[in-house]
Parts: sequence; structure tokens; C-alpha cells
Amino acid sequence: MSRISVRGFAVASATAVTAVGSVVGVASGSVAQNNDAAEATADNATLLADIPAGQQAQVQTASLAQQADAQAIAADASAKKDAEEAARKAAAETAIAKKAQAEQAAKEAKERAAAKEAASRDAARPDASSFAPQSSYSVAQIQAMARQMVGAGQFQCFSNIVNHESSWNYRAVNASSGAYGLFQALPGSKMSSVGADWQTNPATQIKWGLNYMDGRYGSPCEAWSFWQANSWY
Repeated sequence: MSRISVRGFAVASATAVTAVGSVVGVASGSVAQNNDAAEATADNATLLADIPAGQQAQVQTASLAQQADAQAIAADASAKKDAEEAARKAAAETAIAKKAQAEQAAKEAKERAAAKEAASRDAARPDASSFAPQSSYSVAQIQAMARQMVGAGQFQCFSNIVNHESSWNYRAVNASSGAYGLFQALPGSKMSSVGADWQTNPATQIKWGLNYMDGRYGSPCEAWSFWQANSWY
């Protein structure tokens, strides 16, 4: 091998070391690698001075190509890291969205089941029309009707409200406001929405009161919880 070719090989190799060392040094912050790169650069300058001008262009071209390769490798590594981070972020966002959808679907399914159960209970319970009208009713008779219409699970809450509002007197009238009946409806005539005999038939009043509690609060027990906190419902 000639002196020139040996020198050229040495220059190319040293320049490659310089380029790679510089890239690695910047990425890792290693001072030692940067010093090695500086020394290699100084050696390159000495070697190039010994090579004829015609050969220097070839050596420099090879050095630039190696530097470009080293930079491309670093760029690929950075791009790969960015892509992986973006993929992790997208996967996390997708997981969160799926969890929210699953929770919403479960909530809707629960609400549908509750509505179906409530509809089934309503269909099974006797209506106000199931009870033959009487000229008068005892408290025991009114409570018996309420137990059948309201259901065991909600009756005690229902009863608590009626006790506080009217003591189960279906003809109770508030002298100052005019509120009327078992639930002290104000005005009492609003109970006509479920029956024209609202003034004399406790079954009609019970139906209206149950509809009111279910419609406004969800159930008699929820209505009772509100009553306890506010002394009205």
C-alpha cells in the first residue's frame, strides 16, 4: 500500500471517529468524548497537509459522507423516539376514551333496568280505581290501600311524609294556605289530574302523591330524605 493511500485511509477513519464522537458527545454530554474528537480533528489536519492536493478532495468527500451517515443515524433515533412517545400517548388517550364509554354504557344499562323494574312494579300494583269508593275511610283502611299501591320497599318513607303532612287525614285542610288532603297539596285541586274525586277518595290522593314523589324525587324514600333536610317536599 502506498504512503498516500495509507494516509488517506487514516484520514477517513479518523474523520469518521470525529463525526461519530461529536454526535455521541452531544447526545450524552460526555466531555471525554468531545476531547477525543478534538484531538482526532487536529490529527486530521496534520494528515491532510501530507497528502497531495488532488487526493485531499477525495478524502474530504469521504469524510463528509461519513459525517452525513452519522447525522442520519442520530436523526433516525430521535424520530423513532418521538414516534414511540406519540404512540404511547395515543394508546393512553384511547384507553381513557374506551373506559369512559364503558362507564357510560353501564350507567345507561343500569338506568334502563331500573326503569323496567319500576314499570313492572307499577303494572303489578293496584290502581286507585281498584278500590270501591266509600262514604268515609278509617286511617287503617287508608294505610292498607297505601301499602298495596306503594309497595313494601317504599311504604315506610311514604308513611313518614303522610304522618307529618296530615296524620293520614284525607280531608285535612291547612287553614292559612288552603293545602288539602293526605299530602297537603297546594292547591288541592291539582290532584284532579288523577281523579275528579280527589276531595273524597283517599285512593285518588295516594295515587297523586305517589306520582308526585316518583316524578320529582325518584321515589318516596328520596322524597323523605329531602323532607328531612328541608321540612317540606
